[in-house]
Amino acid sequence: MSDRKHGCRGKVDGQPTELDRRVLEMARRGCLVPGRELVKTPEQIEGIRRSGAVNTGVLDCVAAMIGPGVSTAEIDRAVYDYTTSHGAIPAPLNYEGFPKSVCTSVNDVVCHGIPSEREILRDGDIVNVDVSTILDGYYSDASRMFLIGNVSPERRRLVEVTRECLRIGMEAARPFGFVGDIGHAIQRHAEKNGYSVVRELCGHGVGLAFHEEPDIEHFGRRGTGMVLVPGMVFTIEPMINMGSRSIFIDEADGWTVLTDDGLPSAQWEHTFVMTESGPEILTY
Repeated sequence: MSDRKHGCRGKVDGQPTELDRRVLEMARRGCLVPGRELVKTPEQIEGIRRSGAVNTGVLDCVAAMIGPGVSTAEIDRAVYDYTTSHGAIPAPLNYEGFPKSVCTSVNDVVCHGIPSEREILRDGDIVNVDVSTILDGYYSDASRMFLIGNVSPERRRLVEVTRECLRIGMEAARPFGFVGDIGHAIQRHAEKNGYSVVRELCGHGVGLAFHEEPDIEHFGRRGTGMVLVPGMVFTIEPMINMGSRSIFIDEADGWTVLTDDGLPSAQWEHTFVMTESGPEILTY
């Protein structure tokens, strides 16, 4: 959380901009507003947008080759080859010791699944492929769910409702609204459909680093959290469980997050930039 809570962009000719004035007024009312470093310049947004275009291309590459009989290690190699051939770097590779270029989370794996030669996708699986890209120092982040072969109606519904949660969270994100508005909308939709929201993991600011402020939680109350100011770049990435929201981390690798009850989990993610008229998607 930034210590600088009073002001976002620089001044024009020594005078506060209209954006500055509005943010300062919200700060005076006791709202948590972003520090200047969290509001990206137009040049920075363009850099993140270019990174996002490569990131989307990576997921399109995965979509073209994923299916029954494919190992998650093959997905990892495809991600690495596509990313590096486009002059970019897979952000997960060696991040805090993560050993691969992509997270592949199958069935009851919530997130941070590590690709393996031994993990072969089979008919009926659902898998989240989470890719993050660094291009010219700019970061982007997105994930998609893939249905492998003949997937049961119950799993298909989980995947679809989770995608709806992402869309509803995006629609709840408004300029000068609050981070809590996003989480409230997602939680309400997930629970209305009989699912639970993972609370230990969240979306985040992104762009100049892999993870920036603010945390974008996928549950909560409206009107709480940091103010969403035009120029902020962040992810929304709801993780929705078919059963209990309880999770654990596999002690064997220290990364893989699984559902406590062994039931499936799903996740979708985009990177967004907040504009004066609402969020714009930078990754698909």
